[in-house]
Amino acid sequence: MVQPLSHLRLGAVNIDGVMLEDTFSPVIHLFLVSRGCEYTAEVERAIFSQPRAIAGRLLAEAVDEPMTGQQALDAYFEERARYVATHPVRISAGAVELIGTLRSLGLRVVCYGGLGKDHFDTFLGEHAALFDAPGYICTDSIRPGLHEIATDHFGLEHDQVLVIDDVAKVAEEAGRLGMGFIGYPSGFEHSFQRELMVEAGVRHLVDSLHSVDENLLRALDAEAAEVSAAAASMTAGSMTAGSTTATSMTASRC
Repeated sequence: MVQPLSHLRLGAVNIDGVMLEDTFSPVIHLFLVSRGCEYTAEVERAIFSQPRAIAGRLLAEAVDEPMTGQQALDAYFEERARYVATHPVRISAGAVELIGTLRSLGLRVVCYGGLGKDHFDTFLGEHAALFDAPGYICTDSIRPGLHEIATDHFGLEHDQVLVIDDVAKVAEEAGRLGMGFIGYPSGFEHSFQRELMVEAGVRHLVDSLHSVDENLLRALDAEAAEVSAAAASMTAGSMTAGSTTATSMTASRC
């Protein structure tokens, strides 16, 4: 019998770019360069993993033609529909096995992303039983949504959650919150996400979901336990310092 992980309790796995092959980066790149925008790391960083309304506004501001944010979104999704007609959305190699590995080590697992649940139902519905309720969380209105996934949906501390995502902005948020993170950056030739993850200090980057094995997950579990212990030590230190100060103030009044 496999020994469960000791500290981590939840695996939060992004849908597009992790569970499903990346069909967004190529379309965003095409949308921008076909309209005269230079595609840079700064442009990609600004647009990726934003609420749709903000992403639409940023797309509109980036191109060399007049359009509103909504018009930009409409045009983008029209282009994406044409793209996926010839590049069908597919489950990533190793994705289903990844969920099985997470579950075998005692983790609950949830999928999340910026599109509605119908997107999950369409492309991952046959594997929905592998995920824990609610199965899929739409984060469009709460991007990046990691805090809400941990606390609001599962009642966990941040350091009890492992995030697997393809976007550096999400990695930065996971680091800020003290969550474990595995980066699976897009292999799209014009993507800057690997470079941005390295700049963000991501420690665990994989080129294949098959690389997310028991050894890696146990290493992340140990790191999460260390983060938790360090936080507890700081809290205890602060409480001790406060108590000492209060005692000194009381003594000075006597």
